[in-house]
Amino acid sequence: MAIQKHFNQFDENIYLSRRSSGYKKAKAKDESILDEIKTAFKEAGYPVIETFLQGSFAVDTAISSLKSDYDIDRALVIDASKAPEDPVEPKQVVLKVLEDRNFKNPKIKKPCITADYQSIDLHIDYTVYKKGEDIFGNNAYHLAVGKAGSDQNNKEWSPSDPRGLIGWIRDVERYGAGPLEKGKQYKRLVRYMKRWRDFNFNEETGKKLFSIGLTVMLKEQYKPGWFSSEIKDDLVALKEAVDGILDDSYIRAPLFSENYRVFTELPKKPHRDIFQHKVSGGESEPGSDLNLGEQLKNKLTKLQAELQKAIDQSCEIKQCSILNMIFGDDFAIPEADEKKKAASLVAGAALFASAGASGTSQGA
Repeated sequence: MAIQKHFNQFDENIYLSRRSSGYKKAKAKDESILDEIKTAFKEAGYPVIETFLQGSFAVDTAISSLKSDYDIDRALVIDASKAPEDPVEPKQVVLKVLEDRNFKNPKIKKPCITADYQSIDLHIDYTVYKKGEDIFGNNAYHLAVGKAGSDQNNKEWSPSDPRGLIGWIRDVERYGAGPLEKGKQYKRLVRYMKRWRDFNFNEETGKKLFSIGLTVMLKEQYKPGWFSSEIKDDLVALKEAVDGILDDSYIRAPLFSENYRVFTELPKKPHRDIFQHKVSGGESEPGSDLNLGEQLKNKLTKLQAELQKAIDQSCEIKQCSILNMIFGDDFAIPEADEKKKAASLVAGAALFASAGASGTSQGA
């Protein structure tokens, strides 16, 4: 498992948490904006009763972007008994707060409100939920779906389970012996695949390969041994997960079609297809657009082959060279480091020898 130390360093290079130094400004902005939203919601008559992070920070799979921006995905929850009938109304409140702040082009999208901060690299998505009880007395969340100007057929309070999704991703009980270490490895694999996406797809296509889609596919295909607490190195584990994704039915051509689309269903309510694409009339259908489907199939097949080449290599430097081509320069090639160390040692030895000769002469 000599290659594992290089994967560990790669993970350290790309891993981003809310405690990371580069995240401090983004965190401060998030908290101050949240305070303003809470005030605005209270004034509107439906105070925020709960808020929590969603997305990568909620499940510890965030990475430093190649473009140095920080993504925050925050849920805003109001009491169902006080929620307005129109789900777009509270989204308009959020939009107004963002417009009054230094945000660039804030927009109400169908599932969320999104905006980019101008003075720092910060992208925020806000989703609004109402929460009540279902017929069994359990918490029931409904997502505010709809855009400004949507007609009654295109906006609703849609049943959703954001907490359940976070719990499903975090769950380690399915891993049997040594669940904590296996859970950590799964999260590393997600971070690796997100960096692979960012490095290998152009910006337009990469945005459509949603992080939650990669996270769900990897969760379903990461299958460590149940009875042993030992885990394979990350290289082998990643290759096996990629094999599983390609062997499953995520990327397929619909009936009577030769064109590939990507299909991945949310494991919790509303169980919609993550990669659904728009069709005429503004409606959405399951599956990605054809461009993403074709590219993902081709690039995953290439990734599969390159990972196998790395596995078959016995030389660490050559393994890292292959992985550097896959993931970019954050996966360092040790050869460069070794050359620097060797040059330093040679220089040091020469200096030591020179100093010794001079010292002897002077001492005499």
